[in-house]
Amino acid sequence: MTLFLPPLAQDDFRFPPVSEALSHPDGLLAIGGELSPARLMSAYRSGIFPWFGEDDPLLWWSPSERAVIQPADFHASRSLRKAAKKSAYTITLNRAFETVIATCAAIRGPEQTWITDEMQVAYCQLHQQGDAHSVEVWDGAKLVGGLYGVCVGRVFCGESMFSKATNASKFALWQFSQYFAQQGGRYIDCQMMTPHLASLGAKPWTRDAFITALQAHRDQPIIQSSQPQQIADWRA
Repeated sequence: MTLFLPPLAQDDFRFPPVSEALSHPDGLLAIGGELSPARLMSAYRSGIFPWFGEDDPLLWWSPSERAVIQPADFHASRSLRKAAKKSAYTITLNRAFETVIATCAAIRGPEQTWITDEMQVAYCQLHQQGDAHSVEVWDGAKLVGGLYGVCVGRVFCGESMFSKATNASKFALWQFSQYFAQQGGRYIDCQMMTPHLASLGAKPWTRDAFITALQAHRDQPIIQSSQPQQIADWRA
């Protein structure tokens, strides 16, 4: 079956309405354009994100179901809390963005990652302009876990996370959820629902529900900084 996708113009950052996204494959909306900061922010403000492989064209998605965590609903299990008490981690914000995104790509391997070199350059540009952020988990001077994503008003659009130690990515998301709520954050978009995300408190939202919440909060100010800072210290 032949699929028709509207190609994006190089000089126009607008996207088709998300209601026009395909059902098969679910959420595929448009093709083309480029990964400039302006286009990326236009996408995230519209509930759209890029996802494509190394040899694929640039594809843009808005799936019919979205995985969303409300910070107060983050589920820190008894075992996770117990592990935190025994750990000696320091958790920071924006201290090593380039390393976090590069590690998220490398840990999956070249055959599985969608975080191409082009994507890394684009998101580092977003970080430099204060729109993309990273969370790092440190064991002393060693980076053992982290995540990164894009902040759109009071909505944080998570992109990827990694662990090199047990529970490290969970610790990153847990502490970021608390920090984000303190700064006025309302929702963490995790894109695709998985059993892992469900265990951490993510709920499935319809695309319409997510877009409604995004539009209500994307222009609301949040206390945020692109400067490196510490958000948790579990060292004894």
